[in-house]
Amino acid sequence: MLTRPKSPGDLPLTVPIFPLTGALLLPFARRPLNIFEPRYLEMVDHALRGDRLIGMIQPRDTSEESPEGEVPLERVGTIGRIVHFEEMGEARYFVVLEGVCRFEYVKEMPSMSPFRRAMVATQAFATDFDHGLGEETVDRPRFLKMMKDYAEFGNFELNWEEIEKTPTADLVNFCCMVSPYGAAEKQALLEAGTLLTRAETLIAMAEFEMAQGGDRPSRLN
Repeated sequence: MLTRPKSPGDLPLTVPIFPLTGALLLPFARRPLNIFEPRYLEMVDHALRGDRLIGMIQPRDTSEESPEGEVPLERVGTIGRIVHFEEMGEARYFVVLEGVCRFEYVKEMPSMSPFRRAMVATQAFATDFDHGLGEETVDRPRFLKMMKDYAEFGNFELNWEEIEKTPTADLVNFCCMVSPYGAAEKQALLEAGTLLTRAETLIAMAEFEMAQGGDRPSRLN
């Protein structure tokens, strides 16, 4: 598939599944990934030979980053499209996934490959194809204030020139993806029904963390 899918009808009913704890991918956002496990190297090879699509989803048991076997998965994940690919030495890939559309995990599919495949449903997330939907509902000044306060709390710098030029939807989704929160919080951000809900959820998380004080965030994911 050389063009980006434009609706749920352009998406397959089954996709390769990449279970990864704490990994959040949102529509139109991009996530870099270093791939080195043999099962996922083969998954990337498979995707590149076909439609370039991979389903990212969190396992319910978050004690392992990427557990083996048919462990239970969360209800909602995101289909990503490989938009960049590099070989990084022997048996290592660097890829960039661009979020296309969230999906509901339906069931595991039989597979002769070392990676998992699943039947997915995307109709409930048709609005994910509308880039910027709901931007006007987000209180951008309030969101920017949260970013400023959190940057001061975490003692890190932000490129405000770039931030000012970034559309609100992209800004909200990027901040959610790089936020230093755990798997449960990332899943809540993924499943937020609207951009406004996602923005308000992130603001609430940040305000709660700052109110609690304690250790400052050591990194952004």
